[in-house]
Amino acid sequence: MYYSGKRRGEDGIAVVIDFLLSNARLVLGVGGAAVLGIATLAVKRLIERAGRPPDEKPDKKMTDSWEELSLVSASPKLLHNGIEGVVMKQIAAATKKAELSQPIPLPSPEPQRCDADPPQRRKRMDLCVMTFVDRLQQFYRTRVCLSAEEVSVAQQRALDIATEIQAFLHSKHPSMPLGDMMLAGSLLDNLQVVKADHACLIVPLQLESSLWTPIAGEDTFLGHPQYCMVRRENLEYFPRGRSYWDRHLLGGYLSSRLVSDQLGKTVMESMNWPSLTGTLECEVRPVLGSPELKLEIQGLTQSSYDSGERFYITVLPTVRLGEMTLTAQREITGSFDYVWYQSLYTSETARLAELDKADSGVRRKCLKTLKAVCCNCPSLRKLNGSHLGNVILHMSENETDWTESAFADRFLQAITELIGYLETGILPSYFKPNVNLFQGFTEDDIDEMGFMLYCAVTEPEILLI
Repeated sequence: MYYSGKRRGEDGIAVVIDFLLSNARLVLGVGGAAVLGIATLAVKRLIERAGRPPDEKPDKKMTDSWEELSLVSASPKLLHNGIEGVVMKQIAAATKKAELSQPIPLPSPEPQRCDADPPQRRKRMDLCVMTFVDRLQQFYRTRVCLSAEEVSVAQQRALDIATEIQAFLHSKHPSMPLGDMMLAGSLLDNLQVVKADHACLIVPLQLESSLWTPIAGEDTFLGHPQYCMVRRENLEYFPRGRSYWDRHLLGGYLSSRLVSDQLGKTVMESMNWPSLTGTLECEVRPVLGSPELKLEIQGLTQSSYDSGERFYITVLPTVRLGEMTLTAQREITGSFDYVWYQSLYTSETARLAELDKADSGVRRKCLKTLKAVCCNCPSLRKLNGSHLGNVILHMSENETDWTESAFADRFLQAITELIGYLETGILPSYFKPNVNLFQGFTEDDIDEMGFMLYCAVTEPEILLI
C-alpha cells in the first residue's frame, strides 16, 4: 500500500508538470516555456527515480555531471537566469492544492463536431505534426541563410573602407612594404549566419625571405603549436636597418605588438573618420580600448541604422612565409609581445569545401545550422565556428553519408559528438591534434553547454526555438 500510494503521488506530480508545461507558453512566452521545459526534464527524472522501490534497479545509471538537477544550482549562470526558481515555484504552488494520494481529475473531452475545422485551426494542426526534418529545413531557410542583398551590401561597404585604409597607409607611410589588402572571413566564404555583422581585413606585411624565418610553435619555449615566432636572420651580414621591419624587433624577433601598435596609431588615431563617414554614407568609427584593431560601422542600410545594428571590421596584420600564415591577434596571444598566431581557419574552410565538392555533401550546411543554433542559444554562444567545424571534420573521417537526405541525422550526430567531447573536456584540432580547442573553457562553461545539449538529445526541437 505504501508503494502504491507513492506511485499515485508520482503520477499526480507528473500531471501537474504536464499541465504547467502546456500553459507555460501563455504565461512565460515561447522562450520562457523552452527554459522551463529544459529544466523540467531533470525534475521529472528525479521524481521518477525517487518513486522507485528500493529493490528496483534503474535501467540506466546517470553518470554525466549535467544529467542531475543539482547542477542547475551549481551553475551560477543558470541560477542567475532563474531556471531553478521558476520550476520549483510552479511545482510547489500546484502541489500544495492537491494531495499526492489522489489523482488530479482530468478535464472531460469535448464532444466531436461534425463540421469541418476552420482554416486557421487546420494550419496550426499541420504545424504541430511537422517532423523534425521539416522543422530543421525550415530553420535553415528562415533563420540561418542570409539574403544575397544583405551580403552584397556588407561586402561592398567593407571593400570601400579597405580601399580608403590602404590609400591612407600608402600616403602616410610610403616606405612601408605592404601587399594588397583583402577581405576575409565567414562573410566571404558564405559561412556567416543569422546576420551579416563582421568581416576581416587582411593587411599583408612583405618580409624578405632571406632575412626572416618563421619558427613553428612546437619549436619555441612556449610549446603551443599555434603560437609561432618570426626570427631575424643574418644580422652579421645584413645588420639592422636593411629591412623596414627591423624597427619592430624585440629580442631578435619580429614583435606582433609593435606592428599592431604602429597600425593602430596610423589607422585608428590618424584617419579622418568623420570625413570618411560622409563619403561612404555610413557612420564609421574605431573601437577604442580593445586589444583588437576593430572598426564599427553603423548604417549599412536605412533599416539597419534604424534598428541600431552594427557591422564590425577587424584589421589583421598578417605575415606569410613559406606555407605558414601568421596573424597578430593579441586578444589570443595575450602578453607575449613577440608571438604570432597561426590561424587554421583557411585550412579548415578549404577542407570542408573540398569534401563537399567531392560528394555533393552538406557539411557546410550542417556547420552553418550549428552556428546559428549556438548563436541563438545563450548557453551555447561560446561554441564558435572553429569548434563546430572541427567536430564536422572529425565526423567526416568515419561518416560517409553526407547527402541531403541525411542532413538531420548528421545534425543530431554532431550534437552527440559534441557531448562526448564535452565529457572529456578535450576537442583536438583536426590539423593540429595537440591543440585542445576547449582549453579556454571553465568547468561551469562545460556544465552549462553539456546540460543544454543533453536535453537536446531527447528534445532536439528546443534548439530551433
